[in-house]
Amino acid sequence: MTEKKNAAGPQDSQRVSRLVAPGEDLGDLEGYDVGHGVVAIGGRIRATKNGQMNVNGKTISVEPRRTAYMPRPGDLVIGFVEGCTNNIWFVDIGAPFNAILPMSLGPSKADFGGTRSVIDIGEAILCRVQEVEETHSSVVTMKGMGLRKIRSGAIEIIDPHLLGRLIGKQGKALRQLKEESECRVIAGENGRLWIDGDFEGTLEVRNRLRSMTAEAKAATPGGVA
Repeated sequence: MTEKKNAAGPQDSQRVSRLVAPGEDLGDLEGYDVGHGVVAIGGRIRATKNGQMNVNGKTISVEPRRTAYMPRPGDLVIGFVEGCTNNIWFVDIGAPFNAILPMSLGPSKADFGGTRSVIDIGEAILCRVQEVEETHSSVVTMKGMGLRKIRSGAIEIIDPHLLGRLIGKQGKALRQLKEESECRVIAGENGRLWIDGDFEGTLEVRNRLRSMTAEAKAATPGGVA
């Protein structure tokens, strides 16, 4: 039997999840909504990422097989301090290049050369991306409500593209996770989550996150659970 072409949109035979490449034509836009990993061009749907095509109702998306965080101004992120100078901290935020945190944007006033007395190497911080340069290097700030050094709890890391599954529409899934575990859970755009609560609640959140990651990998052909 000859397989139908997707001239009128993704056909039933093609709605089964499959691997696609950037630029691949996924069918006519009419009657469908575009999700992440796809773009509408000239009334057609095209993939923008390597990954697995998914059709959820009338929404077509591509789940990338692997992702790296690319910072954007305004992103809330969790970083690890990897080094410092007399007036700058170097922060790993999971991007291709470390971000810098100038002393002027730090959590508190410090004397020149006293950066390690405020935030030491190896400590974690909740910060926000302030600006991104053309080279994708970035500057972060700790000036803002809720931004702080992380002194308690645990940090879990998931692939950034799985954040949508965790948070859910209008944050419903994340709120439910917080209520059921009785933990504070703050999700950074870079796929790092700060979990703060008692031992049992923290363990429940970590297990749920790891289960979600394993399911996503198992659902991808060639993925490793």
